[in-house]
Amino acid sequence: MMKKRWIAFCLVLACCLFAGVPVPAAESSALDEEITQVQEMTGNDTYRRLMDEADLLTEAEEQQLLSALDEISERQGMDVVVVTAYSLGGKSAQDFADDYFDYNGYGQGSSRSGVLLLHSPQYRDWWISTRGAGITAFTDAGIDYIGKQITPLLADGENADAYMMFAQQCDRFITQAKTSQPFDVGTLPRAPLPLWSILVCIGIGCVIAALIVGGMRQQLRSVRLQPAANDYVRPGSMQVTQHNDIFLYRHVSRRAKPQGSSSSGGSSTHRSSSGATHGGGGGKY
Repeated sequence: MMKKRWIAFCLVLACCLFAGVPVPAAESSALDEEITQVQEMTGNDTYRRLMDEADLLTEAEEQQLLSALDEISERQGMDVVVVTAYSLGGKSAQDFADDYFDYNGYGQGSSRSGVLLLHSPQYRDWWISTRGAGITAFTDAGIDYIGKQITPLLADGENADAYMMFAQQCDRFITQAKTSQPFDVGTLPRAPLPLWSILVCIGIGCVIAALIVGGMRQQLRSVRLQPAANDYVRPGSMQVTQHNDIFLYRHVSRRAKPQGSSSSGGSSTHRSSSGATHGGGGGKY
């Protein structure tokens, strides 16, 4: 009996000794520190597809744009995100956009598919970052095309219209990539002609047609309908006495064989600070 009590006492004592030994906490990894740094810099610790950090939109504009972004993202299965940040904290627009995407939980599916527009008014930067299926849907040529659609609006301060244009183009590009081939070099959508341009072209065509028809009518005023072709032939004027076939000349046309386009199209990629693969492009406005 005493032996059993002694064994129990030793076990309790051993547990107390091991419980009192302090276990050092694991140090935060470099990735965790960078995540915290980015979230502190951006102030984004919640998942929203519109983050107006630079305060460029009114409340009504934010609600309308966020509703459109959410609807497109959920229907297409790919996050479409707009982020505004007055300062980039010393980072390039590419690095800031990629990190914002990676460290704030954007992207759908296992490949975290999505596209993010960054607008920084401090140095008039814009950048589109893509990941997952977004890299395929938005080629380099496609990103350049979208940039040409939104930069005039950004330059005029029409930010809400620029962001909505981005959302609409993203919807169009994702649909194209799903149903056919992604928009790329040689297959980019053509911008529709404005109504005034169509009306001007129609007006010019009508004026030219009226002038031509009027000139023809002037030339035909002296012409009268003749009942037979004999009135157009002078008697005895046509006498064929000899005929020969004479070779005059030969004309040969040569055309160069068309060469393939020097641009292969597609999407260029790079690695972000988290190690993820991104596509993208951007510039100034």
